[in-house]
Amino acid sequence: MGVATAVSLSVTAGCNAVPNDGPLASEVQKSSAGGKTYEIPEGRIKFDVVQVDQRVANSATQLGQPSLVKTFGVGGAPSTPVIGVGDELQVTIFEAGPDGLFSTTNSKATNIPVMVQPDGHGQIPYAGSVRFAGKTLEGARQEIVGALKAKAVEPDVIVTMTKNLSRTVSVQGAVNNPQMVQIGLAGAPLTSVVALAGGAAKPPFDTYVTLTRGRKSSTVLLQSVIDNPKDDVYINPLDKIFLTYDPQTFTALGSTLKAGKIPFEAGSLSLIEAAALAGGSRADLADPRGYFVFRYEYEPVYRQVVGESRFRDLLSKGMMANKDGRYPIVYRIDLTDPQSYIVTQSFPIRNKDVLYLSRHPSTDFVKFMALVSSPVRIARDVDAIMR
Repeated sequence: MGVATAVSLSVTAGCNAVPNDGPLASEVQKSSAGGKTYEIPEGRIKFDVVQVDQRVANSATQLGQPSLVKTFGVGGAPSTPVIGVGDELQVTIFEAGPDGLFSTTNSKATNIPVMVQPDGHGQIPYAGSVRFAGKTLEGARQEIVGALKAKAVEPDVIVTMTKNLSRTVSVQGAVNNPQMVQIGLAGAPLTSVVALAGGAAKPPFDTYVTLTRGRKSSTVLLQSVIDNPKDDVYINPLDKIFLTYDPQTFTALGSTLKAGKIPFEAGSLSLIEAAALAGGSRADLADPRGYFVFRYEYEPVYRQVVGESRFRDLLSKGMMANKDGRYPIVYRIDLTDPQSYIVTQSFPIRNKDVLYLSRHPSTDFVKFMALVSSPVRIARDVDAIMR
């Protein structure tokens, strides 16, 4: 009786103490917001579980990346570039006669360096204080000619820019030569300005660029700017550019052969590529129907994949965005379906995603039997001895 009782207690304990490396696929599904009538306990994160198909993959790809052009517009070189405060100019004045104000027997021209003062003016001999700020080079030239006509001998003027200090941009962070970059009167796109600062110090697929203009700011992967020329927006004076080295990684957990933080080492990564980097599944433990991607998703993507009514329902249940304005979601993939191997080639993995492969439900029974087999065997041996 004592032996039987010991075996019974061991079996009961085994039922409640089967070790595991994470939730089953069904447990992940149940922990989501479920149907409209499902209530999640207070204090729990509210999220939805979405089955990945081609529509979902397309939405995540097309809408799931921040864009500089969406925030700032394409921009471009100014149509009428003008002189600004702090600019350094060279004013060359020519006269027709040899004995003029600016000419001699040896030279008919005089070069005059001018720095535009805080009030926007600069001094020209015999012309006095000339307004430069806000004028084009041609406009400044005409004003100087007009001021000298009654004083010089058939004057002509050339105004050139030597230092365009009013049109500078701060380029800092993970660049080879952080500095204030002059973008010139013609303007320059983002990648050209970064190049003037020596280029990115780290690979572009691991470098993020933040562009700040006034109160607007947006951060994108530098590689995405290179791959999408429309995002290579023109830079405005006083813009701030900051490059950050932050290697893209995802975390693999559960029944994968390789668990832990895994680097992309590329500009983009598909789900099937991420699964391969994680070593694939453990055939003796994994549930191929239970591949999950946990992430905080951009609102436009979330609304697209679950629908407007479902999104509003989730908000009413208490779903909250993180500090970046993104919402928690779990994508589910069933790799027993052959079509999944096509869909997962176009479903993107994002930086800091969690890829989780659930264990197969049958593994719990196998582990349970392993736990209870030892005390049963001991009981059998004890019973044989007692006989």
